[in-house]
Amino acid sequence: MLGVTILGNNSALPAFDRHPTAQVVTLDDQLFLVDCGEGTQMQLARYKIRWGRINHIFISHLHGDHYFGLPGFLNSMGLLNREHDLHLYAPAPVKQILDLQFAAAGTKLPFILHFHPLETECCLVKTDRWQVSCFAVKHRIPCYGFKFEQVKPPRRLNPERAVQHEVPASFYDRLKWGEDYTNKKGELIKNDWVTDPAPKPKSYAYSADTIYDEELVDKIKGVDLLYHETTYLKELNERAASRFHATTVQAAAIAQKAKVGRLLIGHFSSKYDKLDLFEEEAKEVFPNTSLAIEGVTYKV
Repeated sequence: MLGVTILGNNSALPAFDRHPTAQVVTLDDQLFLVDCGEGTQMQLARYKIRWGRINHIFISHLHGDHYFGLPGFLNSMGLLNREHDLHLYAPAPVKQILDLQFAAAGTKLPFILHFHPLETECCLVKTDRWQVSCFAVKHRIPCYGFKFEQVKPPRRLNPERAVQHEVPASFYDRLKWGEDYTNKKGELIKNDWVTDPAPKPKSYAYSADTIYDEELVDKIKGVDLLYHETTYLKELNERAASRFHATTVQAAAIAQKAKVGRLLIGHFSSKYDKLDLFEEEAKEVFPNTSLAIEGVTYKV
């Protein structure tokens, strides 16, 4: 399973019950936090996301609406006696900022925080089932996007055949990952007897904050789901360019050129109280476009 839950879809200022950028990516059995604007931990609670399961956090850049919620979130994890390790991928200065804040408060986290500085485009973490990589985008300061990909998607379980071969339900998850089953008689039930081949691996790209940049196309080409910022409507093209942001039609043009499956648009300017026009303008160029609405999970 690959899905994205939107926690915050606004730009610099919270407004109209919209919050600064944050989202949770679900990839198979993993939860990843992408950016952590103010109010992120309250949004996690609001939408009943079990943030104790988050073991990897990715911060795209050092504008406050993308990371000001991070110190408080880490502190809350400590207060709740988290014990297992946490991995943080972020621009190098984030470590200095956190060290200073925690030192000033006399805070000592009860878990190990592994810090991984973002310095170049690369694969950040990979397992036999999934991987996460980063790519540079063009913004006013150094900024990275992230791509989440299945390496080995789970096979499709055939429940009728599993029951026929008396495979217990407790073993079903292991069947999805290719294991054979040996019953109490010592008989081997081969995996392909009770499952069907896995579908094509799924992928999601988060492009963070970026000006319209066609160099992005090759970095996200063919992903199933793309999140691209649309801070402004198309009439404010010049303002978007001067502030290193993008408009509705520009995001849609990137999605079209990259031949992605679906486009999510967000990072809306607080000057807009309604968002209908954002979707309308983007759909004129790329029909399979959706607004990134807080609290909604978009599945691939």
